[in-house]
Amino acid sequence: MDRGSAPATPASPSTPPSAAAGKVPSIPSSATSRSCPRPRRSLRSRSGGPASTCRGRPQIRARLDADKVGRYELRTWDVANTLRTALQGSEISKFRIGEDEYDIVVRHGSGARQSIEDLEEITVFHEGATIPLTAFADISFDTGLGAIRRIDERRVVTLSSDVATGFNANALRSEAQSHIENLRLPAGYALSFTGESEDGEEAKAFSSDAFGTALMLILIVLITQFTSVTVPFVILSSVILSLIGVFIGLMITRTPFGIIMTGVGVISLTGIVVNNAIVLLDYVFKVRVSGLEKIDAIVEAGKTRFRPVILTAVTTILGLIPLTTGLSLDFGRLLEGSLGDALIVGGESSQWWGPMGVAVIWGLGVATFLTLVIVPVMYAAIDPVIGAGRLLLRGIWRRRAGESRAQEVVSGR
Repeated sequence: MDRGSAPATPASPSTPPSAAAGKVPSIPSSATSRSCPRPRRSLRSRSGGPASTCRGRPQIRARLDADKVGRYELRTWDVANTLRTALQGSEISKFRIGEDEYDIVVRHGSGARQSIEDLEEITVFHEGATIPLTAFADISFDTGLGAIRRIDERRVVTLSSDVATGFNANALRSEAQSHIENLRLPAGYALSFTGESEDGEEAKAFSSDAFGTALMLILIVLITQFTSVTVPFVILSSVILSLIGVFIGLMITRTPFGIIMTGVGVISLTGIVVNNAIVLLDYVFKVRVSGLEKIDAIVEAGKTRFRPVILTAVTTILGLIPLTTGLSLDFGRLLEGSLGDALIVGGESSQWWGPMGVAVIWGLGVATFLTLVIVPVMYAAIDPVIGAGRLLLRGIWRRRAGESRAQEVVSGR
């Protein structure tokens, strides 16, 4: 039973078939879905799903006119109590038969509550007068909500859809977004993507935070180890070089950028490529201490550390190839002597681990080559700047020390 004038029914937008939710402060029943709609087939390669507000049980709704109710000096409770007594009955007393107790319930007979016409004949008693229900109420058939869902205390209607096999959810989401941008939602309504899209955004935020934290921790360790601020940034440049390889690999292999697994691959890749740069520059510092010039030390480090760096990259890449391609070996068939049947390519694991493997393999391959070339060049270019900075700091320190001693001498006099 509603009190007040019936609200205008806002237009119900046709939501594209993806995980979408419309959040509104208050959704009147007339504005919600009348049934479990199947999303329209305007997007390719996905199967539609039902809305979260399915058709509820049929009901008869009595809408009260607030002005007329006040004119008759009635209260909403008076009308509700009358309707409840007529339809469901009201307990007026009890009686006993032996030890058994029975309720005495008063309500209209079954023949007087079968149709809207029967309800329209109900009268409300107030201060000795009988007032017809139709004098201040509009009675009509309606459908209640099958379920009311809320997120953060706001009513939500969710339309869901499954992506067909062989198609990318992100591409369909972008296509759905282009349709949604053309919709004109009523005031108070909002629409957002949930489900896999929402999970992807959370995973993206987590991966970004984890990547930033990893770089910060690596930077702190490098500064402590090399007692320098500039050299660690030269080493961290290999991380940027590895990202070039990651994106090249994803484009060449046409592998989707999976936020979770590709992010894990990039974070893992960071430690590997930084280790290669450390191995190279650490040897440069060692041979320079022995008396070699800068360029000679870089060449010597390249010759000496080339094999360890290459072996680290090659063994890592070869170890990830089975995981990335789904390559596996059936030992049962192998023992039977059938090598061709025992070798399986394209297992289900590659769908999950593939993006991570592609990121590490291509990122490490490109970064290893560039690390052996770019990092020594950057160090050779930045070393004079480092030396000039050290001389400048020493000069400033000596000047301040001299001024301090002069002041002490003057004070002593």
